[in-house]
Formats: sequence, C-alpha cells, structure tokens
Amino acid sequence: MTKTIKVALAGAGAFGIKHLDGIKHIEGVEVVSLVSRDLEKTKEVAAHYGIRHVSTELADSLALPEVDAVILCTPTQMHAAQSIACMNAGKHVQVEIPLADTLRGALEVAATQEQTGLVAMCGHTRRFNPSHQYVHQQIAAGRFNIQQMDVQTYFFRRSNMNALGQPRSWTDHLLWHHAAHTVDLFAYQCGSPIVKANAIQGPIHRTLGIAMDMSIQLKAANGAICTLSLSFNNDGPLGTFFRYIGDSATYIARYDDLFNGKEEKIDVSNVAVSMNGIELQDREFFTAIREGRQPNSSIASVLPCYQVLHELEQQLKS
Repeated sequence: MTKTIKVALAGAGAFGIKHLDGIKHIEGVEVVSLVSRDLEKTKEVAAHYGIRHVSTELADSLALPEVDAVILCTPTQMHAAQSIACMNAGKHVQVEIPLADTLRGALEVAATQEQTGLVAMCGHTRRFNPSHQYVHQQIAAGRFNIQQMDVQTYFFRRSNMNALGQPRSWTDHLLWHHAAHTVDLFAYQCGSPIVKANAIQGPIHRTLGIAMDMSIQLKAANGAICTLSLSFNNDGPLGTFFRYIGDSATYIARYDDLFNGKEEKIDVSNVAVSMNGIELQDREFFTAIREGRQPNSSIASVLPCYQVLHELEQQLKS
C-alpha cells in the first residue's frame, strides 16, 4: 500500500483554498496542518476541509514529524525564506509563484535544494493548464512552432485586494509575480532560452509604491518573440490571455480553455486527468515526491526566469 503523503499548507487565502480544493481530488494525499496569520479564519477553513492542526506560525507545522511536504501560498516577500526553512526542516516544498522577489533569494533557494536533494517546485501554473499543455504537445510533436506570443495580464487592483476581493497584508507586483508566468512560459514553450529582454513601466502609485502598468518585450535564442502588457489599472475583462502565433496555427489560451484564431473552442478535456491547472500542478508535486525525482517547474528549471526578471528590474531602475 502506498504511503499517504501528509502535507502542511501555509496561507489560507484565495490561492490556498484553490490548492485545498485541488488536493481533495488526489488520492494518497492528506493536508494535516494549516497555517495562516488570522487564527480564527484559519480555524474556519481548517474545519471546512477537516484539517486537524492549525497555527499562525510555519515553524509549528515544520515541527510536526508526520509532515512530509509543505505548500506555500504566503505573501511573495516570504517565499524564499520560507522555502529554505521547509527544506532545512527536511520537508519537500512547493512554493506558489513567484519563487522570490529578488534574484539573490531565488539563487539561495536553488542552492538549498541542491544541498538537501529534496523535491522543490515553484507554482508556474501555466506549464500545467490543459490549454498550454495542448500547445506544448503540438510543439513537441513538430506540428507547431511559435513565431510570436502576445500576452495581456490585466487586473483592477488599485488597492491591496486578493482574488476573492479581500484585503491583503502585502503588495502584489507586476514584474516579480505576474510577469514571471509569461517569462517562464515563453522560454518553456519555445524550448529556447531568452536572449533579449526590454521593459518600460508607467507611473508609480502614490500609496502602493509600485508601477501599475508595464510593457515587456522578449526574444528567444531561436528567434521567437513575445510582447507582454501588464496592468493593475484595467477595469475590464480580468486575467491573463495568451495568443500563440505560429507557423501552422494561431491559439488563444485563457487559463484552462483554448481557442483557435477564429475563436472556435478546442477540446482539451483529454490532455490531462483534470481540467484544473492547480490540481495538475499539485499532482506533479506529489508524483515527483513518490518517484524521487525533480518535477516539472522544479526550482532549477524556473531559475532562468528569475534571472531575466532581475535584468528587467535593473533596466527599470536605471
């Protein structure tokens, strides 16, 4: 009988709940500890999902000998330090995107993973969405090659609110969080490293202290290009929309759904065992633990993304 993987989840907000909902469908996995900053709200979520242990401190969960792995859905600024703490405690770790908000932090996480040999993964969900998996399969089969990607990442977040419309205790970031999805996906889908990157940004928000609008250009070594537009000012359709322009087709990906250039829906229901990208991401994490291998979107495999983000940040500062 396969041993149940016992998990601690840190961060009971919008994305933590997405992971809890996905894990419900995965056999042989049990969430045994829930950590978040608001104890009463954390207790409510824990009761709903049947989680026995609750705390406001990650260290309490890491001290539990039965915990095999940790999923971090905490504020961006905590990701690197918490990932390192998990591995130093002997726990496998999946940290939500972004891996870190500095290149130094990302490199320190990568070094700790190499030292410990534990499974360490970053939640670059676009690698797992059925829509993007379908395109990846077409590329792998030699039926499609990317010439250009046009990506729009649009939100309406003029205050610190999460995906559920609840107040946040931290400030989100277009470059280190939202651009990370596309920078990584572009190189991953092209199968070619990014060799040129440019960025410009709009005015800095007086209160939040971040740029609310940004534009990024990328070029891969194989010649493919990508244009990414990001905004927290957009009061319209929200989310990230990907247009793949290739040598044989055009694909438009909206999260787990895929369309051709004529807006005709493509059936991606047979691409994977689920239509939920977060669930598929979690399945890869737990399968990698069972098989003793590094997963797709391992720390090492996503590290080039953070090197590009660092270069872009230096451009914007100058």
